[in-house]
Amino acid sequence: MSWIQKLYDTYECAAAEKKYSRTELWPEAHFLKKAHVEVVITAGGKFRRARTLSRAELATLIPVTEASLGRAGAKIAPHPLCDEVSYCAADYPEADLRKFESYINNLRDWCTSDYSHQKAKAVLAYLVQRRLWSDLNNEALLPVVIAAVPGKAKEVVQNQKIFVRWRIESGDTPATGTWEDESLIQAWCSYDKAVNPADGVCMVLGEQSRICKNHPKFIRRSDDGAKIISANDSSGFVFRGRFTDDTGLQASSVGYQVTQKAHNALRWLIQRQAYRNGDQVIVSWAVGGAPIPDPFANTFSLLQDDGQDGAPSQIHLDADAGQAFALRLKQRLRGYNAQLGATEDIVVMGLDSATPGRMAITYYRELTGSEFLDRLEQWHGDHAWHQFFGKDRRFVGAPAPHDIAEVAYGQRVDDKLKKSVVERLLPSIVDGQLVPRDLVDSVVRRVCNRVGQKHWEWEKGLGIACGLFRGFNKGKDYQMGLETDRRSRDYLYGRLLAVAERIESMAIYVGGEGRDTAAAKLMQRFADRPASTWRTIELALAPAKSRLRAKRGGPMHLLDKLHDDIVAMFQGDDFMDDRKLSGEFLLGYHCQRRELMPRTSTDSDESADPTTDQ
Repeated sequence: MSWIQKLYDTYECAAAEKKYSRTELWPEAHFLKKAHVEVVITAGGKFRRARTLSRAELATLIPVTEASLGRAGAKIAPHPLCDEVSYCAADYPEADLRKFESYINNLRDWCTSDYSHQKAKAVLAYLVQRRLWSDLNNEALLPVVIAAVPGKAKEVVQNQKIFVRWRIESGDTPATGTWEDESLIQAWCSYDKAVNPADGVCMVLGEQSRICKNHPKFIRRSDDGAKIISANDSSGFVFRGRFTDDTGLQASSVGYQVTQKAHNALRWLIQRQAYRNGDQVIVSWAVGGAPIPDPFANTFSLLQDDGQDGAPSQIHLDADAGQAFALRLKQRLRGYNAQLGATEDIVVMGLDSATPGRMAITYYRELTGSEFLDRLEQWHGDHAWHQFFGKDRRFVGAPAPHDIAEVAYGQRVDDKLKKSVVERLLPSIVDGQLVPRDLVDSVVRRVCNRVGQKHWEWEKGLGIACGLFRGFNKGKDYQMGLETDRRSRDYLYGRLLAVAERIESMAIYVGGEGRDTAAAKLMQRFADRPASTWRTIELALAPAKSRLRAKRGGPMHLLDKLHDDIVAMFQGDDFMDDRKLSGEFLLGYHCQRRELMPRTSTDSDESADPTTDQ
């Protein structure tokens, strides 16, 4: 029950700040429902007017009971005040009077209690006249059509499903809605608590309280019927031999107030800051309410808003990209640490559902603020590389999990596979574990097979593959700049491939041609059989070298010298070894290629500022 305790504490901390509206942080025994029609009545219960609501006005906070919040199908369980026409309108042609009588009796009980409210009495006085349906017809509101907005089609609401909310006029005072009245909200909370006294021990608070028997749903979105806590199986012998009834109270007992506040806090957090992929939701938060960095964002998103006066700060250093990036990352996380505190409770929670009615907690971790920030710094630092996410998004840093999934399995990766990848990466980000080897291999293999990929797609994948391989082999201390003293076979073969590509691409440009280089076409084969493939590539370079010696003699001389220097660095029989290359050759290839690229005016700042465009 640790998760529900943390969510309850989160709700209490957020409510104490008093800066969130009721439509954001719901009070207990209330629910945000989409209303379709607004009816204005007087304090004495006389009809004034009605109107159809636009999409921007639909969200309405309504009082609910434990039964009405979980109603489904043919179950009769009216909401206390605002409800559908089938409950409120006794003169509805197809009305089930059992619904109306149940609704009126509940409303009358509230209005005759010590916790009654004038607005509730006005609604009761109007509805006992049994003319709601007639008044809506007279206003020419039926059928109800929700006004369209750009990108959304018109919506026609079924008559019995029309949801009605109330606005009350009193003399010269402007009409106010029931959902806007704080005294009405408190009146219902007090009444609901009074008619449902304590009947057990809440295992979360450890005290006598009203025990919840029907826990909330609608957690991830308004039509989400899945529950985290549920026990309603009275058939199939699910609990036979363990419990004597299907209430679930023999397994655990959670107070109504606790579960309401905890689920409301979770719902609020998901709407504000969760990572979503279909039914998969992963949310992280500080219990005390302090802002925290998003663990599922790439480094560009993490660093882009760390400047002063709305402009990103720049660190102009001549040192290697890794040193400049590490300094920038530490400065950014230090800002969070100042607000967060070393001992602040941080929770990371994953939710998913395999069926429409049951939801599971797929991942759960509690960390201190310092642990959380250290793990994020480790993730972004270990897996940092030069990333290409588009013309305006070239940066040094780590990719986001969903980007890794797309590179590993293609842009059209299905949702189930993407969910699986994100779940497998969670321990790497939050717990500091290594990225799964098969995922690293899949990314490297797909980047090597560059034929058929668009240029931007391959460039993006190359940066991600290098970052993942570097993080997986962090013990080898790979640098983000070219390491001219690294003599490993795979790294040197990567450098050779970059030199070959540079020679041929220059020759193609000089000749005004538009084709791929042999190095690009044979990259997959080169990764599998480097020694034999290199001979093929080297023979294909002969025409390119001849053209460059005639028209670009100086650059060609330097490239020839670089080629000879790299070959001379191979040790023993490494150059003739035809075994498959590891992902390390991509690091040597990428670093050498960047070193050979013509420098622009912004290149000197790229390593220092991840948001700088090239």
